[in-house]
Amino acid sequence: MSDQLVLLPVIVPLLGAGLCLVFGRSAPAQRVISVTVLLAVVATAAVLLVRADRYGPTTVTVAAWPADIGINLVADRLSALMLLVSTFVTLCVLLYSFGQGIVEFGRESPLSVFHPTFLVLSAGVSNAFLAGDLFNLFVGFEILLAASYVLITLGGTDARIRAGTIYIVVSLLSSALFLIAIACVYAATGTVSLAALPDRLADLPDSVQLLLQLLLLTTFCIKAAVFPLSAWLPDSYPTAPAPVTAVFAGLLTKVGVYAIIRVQTLLFPDSPLNDLLLWAAILTMVIGILGAVAQSDLKRVLSFTLVSHIGFMLFGVALSDPMGLTGAVFYIAHHITVQTTLFLVVGLIEYREGTTNTDRLGGLARKAPILAMMFFVPAMNLAGIPPLSGFLGKLALIRGGVGDGTGLAYAAVAAALATSLLTLYALAKVWSRAFWQPVEDNDVDTEEPVKRGGSLHGRAGVATKTAVESSWQRVVHEQRLPPSMALPTLALVLASTALTVAAGPLFAFTERAATELHQRTPYVESVLGGEAP
Repeated sequence: MSDQLVLLPVIVPLLGAGLCLVFGRSAPAQRVISVTVLLAVVATAAVLLVRADRYGPTTVTVAAWPADIGINLVADRLSALMLLVSTFVTLCVLLYSFGQGIVEFGRESPLSVFHPTFLVLSAGVSNAFLAGDLFNLFVGFEILLAASYVLITLGGTDARIRAGTIYIVVSLLSSALFLIAIACVYAATGTVSLAALPDRLADLPDSVQLLLQLLLLTTFCIKAAVFPLSAWLPDSYPTAPAPVTAVFAGLLTKVGVYAIIRVQTLLFPDSPLNDLLLWAAILTMVIGILGAVAQSDLKRVLSFTLVSHIGFMLFGVALSDPMGLTGAVFYIAHHITVQTTLFLVVGLIEYREGTTNTDRLGGLARKAPILAMMFFVPAMNLAGIPPLSGFLGKLALIRGGVGDGTGLAYAAVAAALATSLLTLYALAKVWSRAFWQPVEDNDVDTEEPVKRGGSLHGRAGVATKTAVESSWQRVVHEQRLPPSMALPTLALVLASTALTVAAGPLFAFTERAATELHQRTPYVESVLGGEAP
C-alpha cells in the first residue's frame, strides 16, 4: 500500500528544525515548535503502526524513479513499532530537557543549537527506521550522527570534548566502512534496494555473499556497540547532559540493532554467520554486565548494562527462528523505554545531589521516596523480575534458545540467565548504596566535610564535622526537583509499566512482526509493485 504519510516522520522534524533556526532567539517559540513537531510525529507513527498491522507494509517511492533504484520509505510492523516507541521517548526527553535548563541561552548550551539539532536527530532516526535501501539507511545514520556530534559536546567542557572525539572517530570509521559495503553490494548486484537485493544476492557465489554480509554486519555491530566493538560507548555517553545521554542510550544503538535484524532476515535469511552472532551475543552479555558490576558511578553502570543488554537482542536475531526474533523485537521496544527512563532518573539524582557516584550518595529512599520509586520500578524491569516486561522478553528469548536445541544456543541461554542475575546484583548494589544506605555510612561523605574543615580532633572536631554534615544535608534536602523534569520521567516510568500491563497484545504484535520478517514477501511486494496481503 502506498501512502505519502510515510514521509512525514522525516520531513516534519526537518521543517521544524528550520523553523527553530528562524526563531533562534525566542525560547518559547522554539519549545512550542519542537513539542508540536514531535507530537505530530508520534501521531503519524501510531497511524502507520495500525495500518501496517491491518493492511501490510505502507510504502512510498520518492519522485518517479523505478522502485529498485529509487528512494523508498517502508513502514512495516517492525519499522512502525520502532518509530512509535522512539518518537514517544524522544518527546519525553525533550520535555525533560526544558526543566534541566540545558536548552537556555548562555555559554553552556545556546538554545538555537539544541532544538534544531534535537529535531534533526529525530529525523535521522526516523529515516533509518523507514529506509528501504542501503544508501538511504546510510543517509539516516549520517543525519542522526551529525546531530549527535553536536549534542554530545554541548557545553564544550574538556570531558565532553574528549568523549565526543572518541565517539566521532568511531562513528566516522563505521560510516566509511558502511560506504565501502554499499559500494561492494552495488558492484556485485547493481542495486542497493532492500526489496530487490534478496533475488540478486541469491545469484552470487557463496563467498561473495559472505563477504558482503561480513562488511554490513561489522558496520552495524559498531553502531550497535556489540562486543568487541563496544569499548567506545561507556566512555562516550556518561559525560553528556542527562537528556542527551538518555536519548543516545535509548535510540542510537537500537538503530544499529534494527539494521542487523533487517539485513539478517531480508538479505541473508539462511546465514552461515549465525553461530558467530551467537558468540558475539554471549560475549556482549557477559562482558558488558561484568563491567557494570565493577562500576561505582550510576551513569557508567547503566552504560555497561546498555552494552550487555544489546547482547539479548543479538541473541534473538542469531537464533533465526520465529520465537527468538519475536523476543528480540519485544525486547527492543522494552529496552528503549526502560533504559531511557533510567538515564533520566539518574539525571534527576545528579540534579538533586550534585553527583552520580554511589560512594557519595545515600539515604535517597528516605529523602526522596518518589525519586526512589522512579528508579526502582524500571531497574527491576531491566533486571527481568517477574512479571515485568523485561522478564517476558527474556523468557521468549530463552524459549527460542531452548527450542533451537544446539549446544551453542544452550550456552547463550546460560549466559542470558547469568547476565540477568548479575544485572539484578549490579542494580541492587546501586539501590543499597544510593537509596537504602544512610549517608553517614559512605566513607566519602564523612571524609569530605573533614577536608573542607581542615584537621579535626577531639570533641570539638566531632562537633564541627557533625555541623558541617548537617548543613550539607539540609542544602541537599532543599534541592527540589522541577516538575518539568519529574513529570516526563514519571510518564516514562508509567509507559515502561504499561508494557507489562499490555504485554499480551504487544507480544502478539511482535509475533506477527517476526512472521512478516521471516516471510519477506510482504516487504518485497509492497516496494516492487504488489501489495502485501
